[in-house]
Amino acid sequence: MPPFMHAFGAKGIIVQTLELRIPPVVLVLVMAGLMWALKVVTAPSLGFAFPLSLFVALVVGTAGFAFALLGVREFRSAGTTVDPRVPDQSASLVVRGVYRISRNPMYVGFLLVLIAWGIFLSNLASLALLPAFVVYMNRFQIIPEERRMKAKFGEAYHQYEAKVRRWV
Repeated sequence: MPPFMHAFGAKGIIVQTLELRIPPVVLVLVMAGLMWALKVVTAPSLGFAFPLSLFVALVVGTAGFAFALLGVREFRSAGTTVDPRVPDQSASLVVRGVYRISRNPMYVGFLLVLIAWGIFLSNLASLALLPAFVVYMNRFQIIPEERRMKAKFGEAYHQYEAKVRRWV
């Protein structure tokens, strides 16, 4: 295997460097910027339109923002950290409220906001970036968080994981 391929392995330097490093809000802003850039580069060839796109974007974006805020509220009311880069500092396992629907409501909310942005931009290339956001979040944010939560909360986390889906 070529030396550069080792950097992308499960124990590779790049993988370890990216785990829990980039604040998800920063990633959302970067993705939103890339989505806009793709619209500019590909417009109008991959553009689309439908009469209610602005309304749908507002509804989906508002739902995403609300879903993420509900997740933050539950964490704050439980007295635990909201910073996803330091799951070791979690004071308690939050399983109530919106966390009965998703183990990651803040990330679901961010995804909905990006979907709304893609609808607003009305560009297929922009929307094509959404799976990359999900893959990145799963690999570099959620899986490392889950690993640490399992170590910290043991069986309680395993039971929670068995009942509630990662996204929705």
